[in-house]
Amino acid sequence: MKKIVFFILVSFVSVKAIAQDIDPSLTETPITAKTLSSTISGSLVMPKNAKEKIPVILIIGDAGPTDRDGNNVKTGVSGNTYKLMAYELGKRGIATVRYDKRFVGATTTTIKESQLHIEDYSDDAVSLMNVLNDDQRFSKIILFGHGEGALVSLLAGYEQPEKAYIFAEGYADKGEKVLADIMKSKPKFLADEFKAIMDSLKKGKTTDKVDPSLYYIARPSIQPFIMSWCRYDPMRGFKAIKMPILIIQGTTDLTVPVSNGERFKKAKSEAFYLQIKDMNHILKEAPADTDKNMDTYDKANLPIKPELINGIVEFVNKVK
Repeated sequence: MKKIVFFILVSFVSVKAIAQDIDPSLTETPITAKTLSSTISGSLVMPKNAKEKIPVILIIGDAGPTDRDGNNVKTGVSGNTYKLMAYELGKRGIATVRYDKRFVGATTTTIKESQLHIEDYSDDAVSLMNVLNDDQRFSKIILFGHGEGALVSLLAGYEQPEKAYIFAEGYADKGEKVLADIMKSKPKFLADEFKAIMDSLKKGKTTDKVDPSLYYIARPSIQPFIMSWCRYDPMRGFKAIKMPILIIQGTTDLTVPVSNGERFKKAKSEAFYLQIKDMNHILKEAPADTDKNMDTYDKANLPIKPELINGIVEFVNKVK
């Protein structure tokens, strides 16, 4: 059985872009933004003949070295999810910005992995939001956070409130609970070692000696990021949002269980909730069977679920 790709904490390496033709009705141009420690590089997709101001969605990617297209070579993800989404939304009159996260693609940074905190990802999103706010072509900005990006969108929104939020496959639990659940399927000696590492992190202390089997999730250089991530309660931040929210949850997501989307909806009854049958974590059609589900992760030309695009367009059009 293939290993389920959990969303977090892998080595930061470059991802080679996968070619995909753009629709002739669209344009795709580079976009950059600077923070104190990074230059964020991304792509802006727009309808070619837009005559009026149009909405723009900032796509905030999932965990690890995820590039602007939604690919992560370390975890075997090469489905072009964000690129496909950008092109489909563009054909429906909605612009998008997607970007390479730190340590991947054309984005550059002066910090090391051991210095990375989740707030850095928030700074990156805010820097792009500032660029979009200054661009007179856009009528409104919507934040689309996927996986870990859902929490990042919350942090970015605290600094600069936007028109609306789209939470796609986001975790409702704090990082500590998410990681503990992952470790339930591991041998007891590894689970016990990981618990000891987490107990140390709660006290603000990192652990230098880590079993190689835990490097993907708890190597010393990633532990400062874990501490920063675990400080935030997604549900608490979610409840505090005053703007319109669309919650998106696939029923065959192997990474984020359906219960997460249901909990978000229960916490805020006025939020829009879109549960998409047979949609997995990379927003494509997939069965519940683990092997067959994972087989979609490297299918760059497999379309994303049309219900996703329809739901996003309907939501964006409702936002004033």
